[in-house]
Amino acid sequence: MEMRLADGVRSARRTCIATLAASVLAICLSSVPVKAEPKALTLSVEELVTDDLIADIREWVNVPVVAEALRSRNEGAGQLAQSEIDALDAKWREETKKEDQPLITSVLANPLSSYLYRVQARSVGLFTEVFVMDRNGLNVGQSSVTSDYWQGDEAKFQKTVGVGPGSVFVDEPELNDETATWRAQINLTIENAQGQSIGAITVEVNLTELERRKLAGLGA
Repeated sequence: MEMRLADGVRSARRTCIATLAASVLAICLSSVPVKAEPKALTLSVEELVTDDLIADIREWVNVPVVAEALRSRNEGAGQLAQSEIDALDAKWREETKKEDQPLITSVLANPLSSYLYRVQARSVGLFTEVFVMDRNGLNVGQSSVTSDYWQGDEAKFQKTVGVGPGSVFVDEPELNDETATWRAQINLTIENAQGQSIGAITVEVNLTELERRKLAGLGA
């Protein structure tokens, strides 16, 4: 009789443990995020990135905090040698892997970066990254940390500052795997009051969100 009772207790215990394990597994599986499937855009980039959107970007770019930051950087740094630029870029890339980030902090803490951060926040998901480059192609201000400091070897700089005042270059859209959204970078030359090129700005736009707003009649 006692043996049968012991067997019954052990059986009940095993059943309880199995049930508990199944419950824990179910909870764990339910907490694993399901990756969203990317949805193709129904509107073309040309239909999404309109002259009105470009004009809107130029409006908030043509403000004193942008002009002053570029003037100060361009006058202070002058025309850097490529070896100096490469050294700064290497330092930046190295700092992205460390806790101590004096160069990155000096850029993120300046007034221009604060302004660009607010611009991105006010867009409520439309702008995913914003940064301004000087005449050397080095970042002057940015809304978040970029992977590199020098953009001079990329189309965003070469097809804006490298072309001249009034230049606009919209890069090819790319799919962001993490958010399953389409994004594209809008790049503009920045000019001073005399119409001379003093730098450029890159605005990464969430095309999926932009299309949603347009189709809903909300504009950009």
